[in-house]
Amino acid sequence: MQGSITLLWVIYVAYLPEFLGEFGLPLRVATILLIVENLLSAATEPLMGNFSDRSQRWVGTRFPFIAFGIILSSILFLALPIVAFAGGLSGPVLQGLVIMLLVSWALAMTIFRSPVLSLLGRYAISSQLPFAASILTLVGALASAVAPLANQALLQLGAPLTFVGGTLILLGAAIYLRRVVPPASIEVPRQTRSSANRALPAFPLRNLIFVFLTGMGITIGFRLLLFVLPAAVPAESSALGRSILLMFFGAIALSALPMGAWAVRLGTVRALLLGLGSLAVELLLLFWFSSLAALMLVVAVLAGFTFSLVSNCTLPFALSLVPPARAALGTGLFFGGGAMGSSLFFSLFQDPTLAIGSVFGAIAFLCAAFCVVLCRPLVPATAPSASDEPMV
Repeated sequence: MQGSITLLWVIYVAYLPEFLGEFGLPLRVATILLIVENLLSAATEPLMGNFSDRSQRWVGTRFPFIAFGIILSSILFLALPIVAFAGGLSGPVLQGLVIMLLVSWALAMTIFRSPVLSLLGRYAISSQLPFAASILTLVGALASAVAPLANQALLQLGAPLTFVGGTLILLGAAIYLRRVVPPASIEVPRQTRSSANRALPAFPLRNLIFVFLTGMGITIGFRLLLFVLPAAVPAESSALGRSILLMFFGAIALSALPMGAWAVRLGTVRALLLGLGSLAVELLLLFWFSSLAALMLVVAVLAGFTFSLVSNCTLPFALSLVPPARAALGTGLFFGGGAMGSSLFFSLFQDPTLAIGSVFGAIAFLCAAFCVVLCRPLVPATAPSASDEPMV
């Protein structure tokens, strides 16, 4: 499922400039779209996660909610090339229509992402979650590594075949998910049908803030790291500059499973703090030693290993801050913070210098680590004790 979600986004990004060009829209509209989509997703991710938790509570399964999101996003995804290439039509009304369609599809994808990924906590014990999450890290890194080559191949296939193929893969993944994830065997007593007894477990309100801010800090730092890596390569080493991101994502993919196993031994919080602190140092090293191409290569690989460690721990960390019955809300809050971080990145760092990218990226990672430290006493708790903190 993670692979199909990533594939649809790769297709979307590959064809977005072409869609905008068909309607006479400048490429800068793509940046505005990404800002708006991520800003809206910051709200819809946790909202959809909360609805999914309630679906699990009421009917014993998240799948009807997941299925609705997948079907809706599939319909909108297929509509994109139909509207965009319908005879090369243009005009303000059609421009507005295609923009609304693009934003609607992006929001439809948020309906099922958090509910699907929250299932990770159901099929792995909490101490083994980082290793289970390493599969997601591996898939994401491989997709990112091949994306530059895949973009050209997808464009050569043509929009109709590409979008139909992507939709079929998503639907196939959903069918497979339904087969391997049966509904939870939950007996719902009759008295729980009253709305008063349908309340989900409460937990400290500040957990919402920490999960959200952690996701935001990690995302801003990661996007600035992706800018700094090629920018730090000396100008005369253009070939290395083009391949350094490929090496970075390759290092993430190669180390995903070993780093997942190591994170299990260290513990989620300790591994996450170690990774975030190391990424901050590596960003500063990229700035200080930007004139040494060989060193840049080493730091890029080390950064890949380190980010693999962080990526393996983010979802387990989010799940550990909420009760199991609120797993999709915790996951949605983390992804919502990530969406807010992306929106801020596209708004504030459209053309940063190497120094700004390195320093602010390091600050973002350290701020995320600070949030992890603040919430550390709450991490293993699945049911809050009586306290004066607001509960949600």
